[in-house]
Amino acid sequence: MNPALWISKTGLDAQQTDISVISNNLANASTVGYKKSRAIFEDLLYQNINQPGGRSSQDTELPSGLMLGAGSKVVANQKNFSQGNMISTENSLDWMIQGPGFFEIQMPDGTIAYSRNGQFTTDETGRVVTSGAGFPVQPEMTVPDNANSITISQDGEVSVSINGQAENTVIGQLVISDFINPSGLEPIGQNLYTETAVSGAPVQGNPGVEGLGSMVQGALETSNVNVTEELVNLIETQRVYEMNSKVIKSVDEMLSYINQQL
Repeated sequence: MNPALWISKTGLDAQQTDISVISNNLANASTVGYKKSRAIFEDLLYQNINQPGGRSSQDTELPSGLMLGAGSKVVANQKNFSQGNMISTENSLDWMIQGPGFFEIQMPDGTIAYSRNGQFTTDETGRVVTSGAGFPVQPEMTVPDNANSITISQDGEVSVSINGQAENTVIGQLVISDFINPSGLEPIGQNLYTETAVSGAPVQGNPGVEGLGSMVQGALETSNVNVTEELVNLIETQRVYEMNSKVIKSVDEMLSYINQQL
């Protein structure tokens, strides 16, 4: 096989993967707490024909070498955890982390997952849970049946107003976690992430303390996807894909010409 055919084939595969990453960003442009991804490219091994610095004669060296690349590949897709915009909902169970940190969510198997999506509700027992799957927020807190309103302070103290009581009753203290390398977290869907070896261990704390973000009630963090930027990236990736296709077509025409003339 002509090397250019294989090289262009790796380019097509890499750009197709990049389009998949971009399309996922666009599909989640309206997903609360979603963090955009970008594809990380890497060139493949090189065929070393002439080594730079090799001897060209007894007293001279080659100033440059001849090394032919084998193409490219996508080696990772990296999450960007920059802060999304804030939208006001006036829902007392919509909580937003302003700054770094993740909500702790208990999974059905007892493990802890992490999320930037603060769309919460209560289940049949009054526990504060995620709106989608109903997973409880950690530490668990239960809203009494006779509560009139729910309030969460900037430092994560959750209290409720109850009929006949002059002061609010504290029902829990929200704890959030941050990671040394949040890009190393594993996304598992449902706006959730799990800890990995490269993310580092979670650093827990109250909101607004020791560099952790503070809480905002009645608001949500939008996706940090910039639709215009993603559309520009999509056009650029499409053009690169087309150019790799043209290389394959050109090599095919060259081989066809040789077959016809020889």
